[in-house]
Amino acid sequence: MPLDPRPAVLREARPQDAGPLTEIFLASRAAAMPYLARVHSDEATLAWMTHVVLPGTEVRVAETAGDGGPGRIAGFVSLDGEELEHLYLAPPLRRLGIGSLLLEAAKAARPDGLSLYTFQRNSGARAFYERHGFTAVAFDDGSRNEEREPDVRYRWSPAG
Repeated sequence: MPLDPRPAVLREARPQDAGPLTEIFLASRAAAMPYLARVHSDEATLAWMTHVVLPGTEVRVAETAGDGGPGRIAGFVSLDGEELEHLYLAPPLRRLGIGSLLLEAAKAARPDGLSLYTFQRNSGARAFYERHGFTAVAFDDGSRNEEREPDVRYRWSPAG
C-alpha cells in the first residue's frame, strides 16, 4: 500500500507501537549513520522500546494514510522532561515535513525550551536542528554514550 506523507497526523504512542517504532529507529540510524556501531541486538532494542522508552517518556507518533487504509507510523518523537531523547523518521519519508511537524509538537509541549544530543558526524540531523533554531552549546568526546561516538549538545529556547 503506497504511503501518502501528506498530511501526517500526530497522536500519542500506544504500547502496541513498540514494534513499528523499533523498526523506524533501527532503519533510520542505519540509513543516516552507517558508521555507527550497533551495540544492541534488534531484540534488545525492541525490549528497550517496550519497557523503557514507551512507558518512561512522552512519545508522539506521526501517522500517514495510505489509499484510504489505516494510518502507518512515519516517525516519532520522545521527550523526557526538557530533553528531546529521540526523533526518528522512516528513511523513505525524510524531507517531507514530518520531522518538522514532530519537532514543532515537541517545542509546543516544552515552550520553555528543549535540549538534545546528536552525534557530531550526523550532519543531516545537525543541519535540521540548526534550521529549527537549536544552538550547539557543548561538544563531547563520546565517553558519555554507548557508541563512543563524539556528540554535540543542542539547546533551543523560545527567546533564541
